[in-house]
Amino acid sequence: MAATMVSEEPTTICTHCDRSVPASNADLHYAHCSRNLEKCKVCGDMVPRKHAEEHYLTTHAPVSCSLCSETVQRETLDVHKGENCPKRMVICEYCELPLPAIDLFEHQDFCGSRTEMCYLCRRYIRLRDRYAHETTCNVVQDEVVGTSRNEAAVERDHRRPQRRREVPFARRHFLLTIAFTGIAVILGSFFYQKKAASNECIKSFKRLYQGRSC
Repeated sequence: MAATMVSEEPTTICTHCDRSVPASNADLHYAHCSRNLEKCKVCGDMVPRKHAEEHYLTTHAPVSCSLCSETVQRETLDVHKGENCPKRMVICEYCELPLPAIDLFEHQDFCGSRTEMCYLCRRYIRLRDRYAHETTCNVVQDEVVGTSRNEAAVERDHRRPQRRREVPFARRHFLLTIAFTGIAVILGSFFYQKKAASNECIKSFKRLYQGRSC
């Protein structure tokens, strides 16, 4: 019962800080609150009076963005530079080139129109379509593999008669080699015998000449 009575103690709203306080302590709270605290005119937070100016300068004072010169509150400056500033540097998702955010749309519209060859299906795909293409390229790749296998089989069939024709050609080449070798041996033997006979005649003339001289 005592706990219920405590929880039901009447309260009132402080006219200075707008907080709910026990009615029995309202006058004491108001005297302390109005003397030591001050409500920020920008954010509505209650801050110590002695730190009110510091709170405004460090949180709400207008500052100029060093990139685009736009005036923003100091507390939002980091968010502005990281997310909203048109001069902040961003990266093109296609070529990874850093450029100002204000130029990103026009750049990516051109850059995304460039094409690159897909290493799976060997087709040229626009960069802006490459992610969607990758989801369907496996199906295309299966068709390409099947076609490649059929082409390889046809190519092997065309090559087989050519390999059979290589055997007669090798035989003819072998026979021609033997024939030329035989002709060369015969001609060499003929010239050798002719040279030997010529040498014998020269020797006979020399002996005949020497006999006459004597």
